[in-house]
Amino acid sequence: MTARIVAVVGPSGAGKDTLMRCAAERRPDLRLVRRVITRPAESGGEDFDGVSSAEFERMRGEGRFALDWQAHGLSYGVPHVAGGGVWLVNLSRTVLPRAANVFPGLAVIHVSAASEVLAARLAGRGRESATQIDARIRREAGFHPGALPVTYIDNSGDLGEAAAAFVAALDEVLIP
Repeated sequence: MTARIVAVVGPSGAGKDTLMRCAAERRPDLRLVRRVITRPAESGGEDFDGVSSAEFERMRGEGRFALDWQAHGLSYGVPHVAGGGVWLVNLSRTVLPRAANVFPGLAVIHVSAASEVLAARLAGRGRESATQIDARIRREAGFHPGALPVTYIDNSGDLGEAAAAFVAALDEVLIP
């Protein structure tokens, strides 16, 4: 059985990882890809493997990533998935064209939220300055998926409603 990859994209603070976890709880057939990031593992947020820059480069040189990129001063790597089934992966919007080449049949769900919601969530993390938060929010306006079909989810309000919409979107994009 071949793996089916669903890229979950959107601005920081939109709740991508939260919705992915909610979906996996509701649908045990879903699997979550655990990214490798050059950020300390104890920095919180999503589930990821935190490594040093040197360790990341070693892993990349060994071909351990299906896809990797740099953003926000960090390196991100998506390991190769083992086995079939449906895998959800949090990707940067900037790597979608490459991801579509790496993962045939890639489906894309874009999660967003109102700018004031994003700002409050990012400020609550305490990892970035107000200037950095503002820059992240302004980047959202520049998203252009090209030819890739994208399903959009608004996660500005009730988490239960957004999770239900996310699972419904998954059902739609996974129809063969």
